[in-house]
Amino acid sequence: MKNETLFERAQRIIPGGVNSPVRAFRAVGGAPVFFERAAGPHLWDAEGRRYIDYVGSWGPMVAGHTHPEVVAAVQAAAARALSFGAPTQGEIELAETLCRLVPSLEMVRLVSSGTEATMTAIRLARGFTGRDVIIKFEGCYHGHADSLLVKAGSGALTFGNPSSAGVPADTAAHTLVLDFNDPSKVKKAFAEKGNEIAGVIVEPVAGNMNLVLPAAGFLETLREECTRHGAVLIFDEVMTGFRVALGGAQARFGIRPDLTTLGKVIGGGLPVGAVGGRRDIMKKIAPLGPVYQAGTLSGNPVAVAAGLATLKLVEAPRFHEKVEATTRALVEGLAKEAKSAGAIFSAQSIGSMFGVYFRAAPPRSFAEVMQCDRDRFNRFFHEMLKRGVYLAPSAYEAGFVSAAHGAAEIDETLRAAREAFSVA
Repeated sequence: MKNETLFERAQRIIPGGVNSPVRAFRAVGGAPVFFERAAGPHLWDAEGRRYIDYVGSWGPMVAGHTHPEVVAAVQAAAARALSFGAPTQGEIELAETLCRLVPSLEMVRLVSSGTEATMTAIRLARGFTGRDVIIKFEGCYHGHADSLLVKAGSGALTFGNPSSAGVPADTAAHTLVLDFNDPSKVKKAFAEKGNEIAGVIVEPVAGNMNLVLPAAGFLETLREECTRHGAVLIFDEVMTGFRVALGGAQARFGIRPDLTTLGKVIGGGLPVGAVGGRRDIMKKIAPLGPVYQAGTLSGNPVAVAAGLATLKLVEAPRFHEKVEATTRALVEGLAKEAKSAGAIFSAQSIGSMFGVYFRAAPPRSFAEVMQCDRDRFNRFFHEMLKRGVYLAPSAYEAGFVSAAHGAAEIDETLRAAREAFSVA
């Protein structure tokens, strides 16, 4: 079965032929690849072609695809039950594990997705403070809840505008969109509107406008201003959790948020999310408090089993040290190959996340991300795809390395890049 044939068939019955927009390849052009199986660092498509995978299902496959221990845990759980819609011991164990590993977590509520986790965190911040305004940052993505699908307003400190049809302007009007890595704007916002601000939500390492690292002092300013004004600081660690360090970005940077959202790795490839943090805030959630949240599949036993097995692997000695070294070897090798080819290019990594940019230096903001040569990236993406390397099909997404990637995969990737840079 050809990828193009499957795409034509899908478009007749699924909007855009995909069930999540970036999969449609519209950012890079061409027909998307339809995959059939995966193992370790590799994927195989419907035509039987093998690829080295640097998407990792957008982050969760930190141990590699179909890890035997994760598969065994899923099979055992599925043999007992697919769902109860009732409490299980496994969800307690997962919550206990998260609280032990992530510094800020005192209590945790499991949900079914990262979007659900961030939506709940926003509601909790508002319910806890009795305020309405949320600050988010241009280029950071926190799922598709209405109040977070907001782009920057037309001027400094103006409230946001809807970035999706179907989002009421009144909803967007409660979200203030600032520039990532600009602490002066944060201080100014709190000085002018501090008694209205319920919380600040941020990707501590941005991964949805490609990889953008926090500038020195930026996260510290968020913590200081939220503390000073009684606002709730929310770290969206759906992507960074267990990717940039065992305890997430908050452990790596030594900053304790009030609430944290998690996903990806804690489900090991199955749909799980979590919101957790300070006990006094978490006690505001139903059934203890007035902030409502519910979900039939929250704490699903099969997904919980996958998450527990994955976290056990992630906790192994030197796990993060090894995968971080592999990721660093990848980005340093790519930069070297680009330089040899005379390409304007840069790359960087943190933990097992990486970014590649057709720009002289890694970007520090959304505006700088927009300066990257997207056409050059698109050509490079397709040249790499031809050579069996699967990168994210967008110039604005971070990449991921797994513990299953080794020297052989990095060498093969760099050989492909050498050819791709020379023709893209």
